[in-house]
Amino acid sequence: QVQLVESGGGLVQPGGSLRLSCAASKSISRINFMGWYRQGPGKQREWLAGITSYGTTTYNDSVVGRFTISRDTANNTVYLMMNSLLPADTGLYLCKAWRTGWPDYWGQGTQATVSS
Repeated sequence: QVQLVESGGGLVQPGGSLRLSCAASKSISRINFMGWYRQGPGKQREWLAGITSYGTTTYNDSVVGRFTISRDTANNTVYLMMNSLLPADTGLYLCKAWRTGWPDYWGQGTQATVSS
């Protein structure tokens, strides 16, 4: 099992940036997939970006060119760097971990609000 703790959210103006962190209680090199999701107000939970244990990254088309997922294996942490933020990016950002044989594990999320 793994525990996930997200941090780094806050209030930013449109066009601003935030870097979110997801700290895992196990080595992320032994987690097959870690991803970032967003639950916006009145919206379904949406997948944004993912990274595999090999370091391969994938993105939802809606965030390509603005968001970057990365990892720090020494600190068991996955990051989401978000640039050029829009009001539509407002929401609760959640981290998920999956490995073969596991159920999905979720953090409790960190809130990002984009508003002028």
